[in-house]
Parts: sequence; C-alpha cells; structure tokens
Amino acid sequence: MRYIRYAFLASLGAVLVSVALANRGMVSLSLLPEALAELTGLSYTVELPLFVVIFGGIVAGLLIGFFWEWMREYKHRAEASRKAREVHDLERQLKREKRRADTAEQKDEVLALLDEAS
Repeated sequence: MRYIRYAFLASLGAVLVSVALANRGMVSLSLLPEALAELTGLSYTVELPLFVVIFGGIVAGLLIGFFWEWMREYKHRAEASRKAREVHDLERQLKREKRRADTAEQKDEVLALLDEAS
C-alpha cells in the first residue's frame, strides 16, 4: 500500500511539473477592472507566471473548502462535546452512588453484628 501511495505522489508530481513547464508565460493579475480601478484609485497589478496563478487558485479553493466544512461541522463537534461532558458527569454520579451503597451496606453489617451480639 505504501508503494502505491509513493507511485501516486510521484505521478502527481510529474503532472504538476509538466503543467508548470507548459504554462510558464507571464500574465498580469489586476485587483479590479480598469474602469473601476480608475474610479476608486486602487489600481494594483502584478505579473506572475500562469502556473503560479493556476496552483494558487487550486490552493485557495482547497482552503476555502476546508474552512467551509469546518464551519459546517461546528454543530456536530459541539454536540459531541456536550455528550462527552454528559457522560463524564453521569460516570462521576454513578461512582458517588456506588460509594454510598457500599457505605450503607457496611453500616447494615455493623448493625446486624450488634444485633447478634445482644
């Protein structure tokens, strides 16, 4: 299984390198469209290779997806935490009740011994 994973990672690396080599051309990324940039005064432009833009888009999409899932699963994590706390409280209460029952049994045995002695 480990070799299959290594083979997959090697082939993925080869594909990514070939995509990067095929898309080395420079592209300009602008923060806003030209008309809006002139209107607001925020004309920020950067020149990057196309493969950096592609890989950056993939990474940004993954991060947004991970964050979205983390936020979506919040209610499940909160419920699991609440249930774990409830289980802990019930276990503590059960131990306390067992101790009370043990002490009550010991007192009953002492009274029975006293009754037998008299």
